[in-house]
Amino acid sequence: MPELPEVESLAAFLREHAVGRAIARIDVAAISSLKTYDPPITALNGLTITGVARHGKFLDLDVDGIHLLIHLSRAGWLRWKDALPPAPPRPGKGPLAVRVHLDDGSGFDLTEAGTQKRLAVYVVRDPAEVPGVRSLGPDPLGAAFTVETLRKILDGRRTQIKGLLRDQSVIAGIGNAYSDEVLHVARMSPFKLASSFTDEDVTTLYDAIVHTLGEAVERSRGVAAKDLKGEKKEGLRVHGRAGQKCPVCGDTIKEVSFADSALQYCPTCQTGGKPLADRRMSRLLK
Repeated sequence: MPELPEVESLAAFLREHAVGRAIARIDVAAISSLKTYDPPITALNGLTITGVARHGKFLDLDVDGIHLLIHLSRAGWLRWKDALPPAPPRPGKGPLAVRVHLDDGSGFDLTEAGTQKRLAVYVVRDPAEVPGVRSLGPDPLGAAFTVETLRKILDGRRTQIKGLLRDQSVIAGIGNAYSDEVLHVARMSPFKLASSFTDEDVTTLYDAIVHTLGEAVERSRGVAAKDLKGEKKEGLRVHGRAGQKCPVCGDTIKEVSFADSALQYCPTCQTGGKPLADRRMSRLLK
């Protein structure tokens, strides 16, 4: 799933390649991806892209005051093309969901792999009209996100820190991959309860969040949209690397599987050398 660093890089890529261009037309190949109807998506035809922003994991294209918001969800992606085929795509064929044609012949496809179609496109007058944007927590790379902000978020919550970091209404933009990375940098168990954090723990976690995400954004800066997935995978230290050696201590990276996801961690760095329980349990093995 594209998370904050990748979406920020896609926003930067579109600022460079799409801002100042007019939208010639938009082809919707998967009608289920379009979540709004007023204004209609055809209202964007002939208007100019004047800016690109990011709200958590949402891309926001300002098109002369009308906003085209995109959430790539778990398996979606944005594929830029310097020359798009002029013929409209056949609806419902392949991974293509939406195609945006610009006035110079370039543009981008929004595609989604797999059978669970969750990619979402909104056309709104105000980004806050989108429930997922309106409910977002603070941006972890924004000036308003401080140690004190994080302390207030964690205070009294009897919630495992892994799940809390992934909750978009709590902190915007962190998903499964970067929550694993943040907790590895912080040397914390993913099952640690937020209510148990000391002041020192809060500062350590805050530094890990800002450092990990900031470093990922810098690594992705200037990388072409088509190469961002590979760059992300290359930069991860524990997520998706179960069975490999931890780059910090050399221990074997372990995994905990759940119904629809999995987390990875280093026992030596994060859990005092103890393996975490399997998906049917949520505590350290005795």
